[in-house]
Amino acid sequence: MDGTMASTYPFRSISLVILAAFLGGMLGLGAQAQSIPSQSVPSPSSLNAALAAAICTQQAPQDHLPDAPGQPSDGSIHGTVTDSAGNVIVGARVTLEADASEVQRTLLTDGAGFFNFTGLDPGRFGVTITSKGFSAWVVSEIVLPPGGNCELARVALQITSVNTDVNVVFTIHDLAEEQMKAEEKQRVLGVFPNFYTSYIWHAAPLTAKQKFRLALRTSVDPTAFVITGVTAGIEQWQNYFSGYGQGSQGYAKRYGAAYADGFISTMIGAAILPSAFHQDPRYFYKGTGSIGSRALYAISTVVICRGDNGRWQPNYSNVLGNLASAGISNIYYPSTNRNGAQVTIDNALIGTAEGAISALIQEFVLRKVSRGIQPSPGLRP
Repeated sequence: MDGTMASTYPFRSISLVILAAFLGGMLGLGAQAQSIPSQSVPSPSSLNAALAAAICTQQAPQDHLPDAPGQPSDGSIHGTVTDSAGNVIVGARVTLEADASEVQRTLLTDGAGFFNFTGLDPGRFGVTITSKGFSAWVVSEIVLPPGGNCELARVALQITSVNTDVNVVFTIHDLAEEQMKAEEKQRVLGVFPNFYTSYIWHAAPLTAKQKFRLALRTSVDPTAFVITGVTAGIEQWQNYFSGYGQGSQGYAKRYGAAYADGFISTMIGAAILPSAFHQDPRYFYKGTGSIGSRALYAISTVVICRGDNGRWQPNYSNVLGNLASAGISNIYYPSTNRNGAQVTIDNALIGTAEGAISALIQEFVLRKVSRGIQPSPGLRP
C-alpha cells in the first residue's frame, strides 16, 4: 500500500459508514410508512357520516355497520311543527317516505305540534309536512344511520298566499239603484223634494219595486206633511169644502183629504200604473236646444213618456192616474162637493195641467235652484 492510498483510506471508510447509515435510515422510514393505518385518510363514506351527524343527534355504536345482518330497527325521525311566528300547529299531516322501499308512513302532530317516527331501518328518507292554510314543507335526503335518532330542526310552515279572482257583476238593477239614490238627494232650495227628475238622459229603467219605494219615499218626506198642513189651512181660511165645517175637526178633515189626494195620486200615477204599463214615472231633463223645443218637450211629457224599454210611448200612467185619483177623491170629500163624473173629469184635467206647468218649471227653473244634483254625464245628445 503506497502513501497515497494510506492517506485516503480513513476518508473512504467514513464515507462508507455514512452511506450505510443513510441507507439504513431510508429502509427504516419505508417500513414505518407501511405500518400507518389506512383510516387516517378521510374517505367519502366517513364524510357522509359526518353530514348525517349534523341531523342525527345520536348514532349507533361503530360495530353496527349498515350491511351487518340482524341490525336493530330502532331508528327515529322526529320534530315539532310551528308556523312562522313560532306557534305550534296541531294536526299537521307528516308523511315519511323511505327511499329504498318506497314505503310511506303518515302521522298527525299532537297537541304540542310534535311527531315521531320510530322503529326505522337505516337508509335515506324524505319528509313532507302539510297543513290547511300553509305551504307544504319538504325535506329530502335524510340519511339515517343504524339506530340514528334524527330531529328535524326549525320546521316552520309559511302561510299560503291565496290569489282570488273576484268577478264583480254590475247589473242594470244595480245601476238604477245607484241613480235613484242620487235622485233622492235632490232638493229644491235644499228643502223640497225633487226626486222625480232625472238629469241623466239615458238613465237605467226602474224596477217595479224601485218605483214603489220612490213613491213611498216621496209621500212620507217631512215636507209632504208640512205642505199638506199649509194647504189645509188655506182651504179652511177660504172655507173650501164647507161641508167639513170649521174648527179643529174641520181642519183635520181638510188635512186628511189633502194628504190623501197627494198620497193616492203619487202611488197610482208613479208606482202602480207605471209598474203595470212598464213606464218610467220620472221627468227626464232635456237641457239642450232652443227654448221653444224645450218648452214643447216639457209640456208633451204629460201625454208621452219613456217606457222601461227606452222607447217613447203614450203616457197611460199619468192620464189614467189623474182620472183614478180624481174619482177616488169623491169618496171622502163632502157630499155637497160631489158633482159626479163632471168633477172627476175636471179634477183630472186640472191635474194634467198642473203636470204640464210642473214640467216647464222643471225644465227651466228647478235645476238652477236645486241642491244635491250629481254631475250629469248624459244630457240629451
